[in-house]
Amino acid sequence: MPANRLTSKLSALLPGHRAALVDINRVCSIIGIMFLVMTVFMFPPALTDAVAGAGDWRVFAGAAFVTGFAGLMLVMISRGQWSRQVSLKEGFVLTVTSWVVMCAVAAIPFVFFNGHIGPVDAWFEAVSGLTTTGSTVLTGLDRLPPGILLWRSIIQWVGGVGTVLMALIMLPFLRVGGMQLFQSESARRSDTFAPRATELMSLIAVTYTVLTVLCALAYRLGGMSTFDALNHAMTTVATSGFSTRDLSFGQFDAAAIQWTATGFMFASSLPLIVYVKAVRGRTLRSFGDEQVTGFAKIAGATILAMTLWYWWTWKVPFLDALRAVTFTTASILSTTGYDLGGHAMWGSGAAGVLLVLMFFGGCAGSTSGGMKTFRLQVMYKTARAYIGRLMSPNRVLVASFNGRQITPDTASSVLAYVIVMFASVLVFTLVLSLFDLGFVTSLTNAISAIGNIGPGPAAIIAAGSDYAHLPAGAKLVLTLAMLLGRLEFFTVLVLINRNFWR
Repeated sequence: MPANRLTSKLSALLPGHRAALVDINRVCSIIGIMFLVMTVFMFPPALTDAVAGAGDWRVFAGAAFVTGFAGLMLVMISRGQWSRQVSLKEGFVLTVTSWVVMCAVAAIPFVFFNGHIGPVDAWFEAVSGLTTTGSTVLTGLDRLPPGILLWRSIIQWVGGVGTVLMALIMLPFLRVGGMQLFQSESARRSDTFAPRATELMSLIAVTYTVLTVLCALAYRLGGMSTFDALNHAMTTVATSGFSTRDLSFGQFDAAAIQWTATGFMFASSLPLIVYVKAVRGRTLRSFGDEQVTGFAKIAGATILAMTLWYWWTWKVPFLDALRAVTFTTASILSTTGYDLGGHAMWGSGAAGVLLVLMFFGGCAGSTSGGMKTFRLQVMYKTARAYIGRLMSPNRVLVASFNGRQITPDTASSVLAYVIVMFASVLVFTLVLSLFDLGFVTSLTNAISAIGNIGPGPAAIIAAGSDYAHLPAGAKLVLTLAMLLGRLEFFTVLVLINRNFWR
């Protein structure tokens, strides 16, 4: 069926079909291109398994053939509509459908590889990977074929750069959760998004790749094998947390490796656009960004307080305490979820601090999840200005962020995001508790999934949490929470509102 006839038939089936909805051609074309990109990334795992003598290379070859064929068909029937402007409605539809479809593609190798895990577990692993959450249902990682381990790292790496591009290009355009603060002042304010961001996308991709290469080299010099260094570099820069080892970073006891991970987790929590500005302007002034300094203050205060507490309580060498606390703080604030093991260091008081940090996350425009630092700053500045006006009604107090006024629209957008986030945590905690998981486990798993944090913090606070043995229904609930958190809630909630389709 021709694409234009398909569009008209779909429009006729939906409410308000007399009004233009979305251009299916354009959406299909962009998704087709994403399919082709995923096809390319399936070849390295296939080659890795072939060299290692593992028969799973056939799984990746078959998945690449199916995905590539589907991508070519979508591009051909859409007649190259990807180059045209994207409307506001198409932006919402494209953002959600692209993530869901890409997760489905990423799940294919998990279903069919040697020791396959079934459709529900495959979907969970793929969603956790692409959303950079890092929770896993796979066990015995040390014995798995190298191709499937590499595939897990690749989809997290792809999901990481996809997260950055969505945060810097799509979310400001969609005005979701206060992200309009990061919309370029020179951008044309209309209901269409012109694809003029090609240069920005290229710069972000190059910066992301350079960080990954530097991280891999540092891991290799620290003592990791080449394979482990490459995989952990991809998941560190993506702040995602998949490891090639069952013990995660507890496997690597070298201080150099742990400090390398800590440094790159913090570096990846900063907006990638900051690095672009620093290189192009040949100045470090861009690191004075208000969001970056705010994130540094939160991280610094946490590390200082908890290091002193850990050193005084457990009587360990100060540098060992500093290394363990800094690593764990970086893992949680960046929402990476790496785990050092030895959870005896986290008593009930420290667990409370970690629980709060799980909400915060890194900076907007980075690969990290969570609430994002700028939203905390916007709420604080808005509340301070409001209190000032209460004390002096005649004073004109204007809250600003990075020199730009925080408009009522931005403040209400941030507040709405925070309300929906906390409400989602409560709802998902309630739903998970119906599977007899216990309140603490349900709560921490809900926070970890919605914040795209991963198993590290949840395991610290609720020891014994095991995603592999969760009921299938609980896994599906958690995948929904991961997608909602990564898509910033409103991109999904808008689509289920029937007024959107009128």
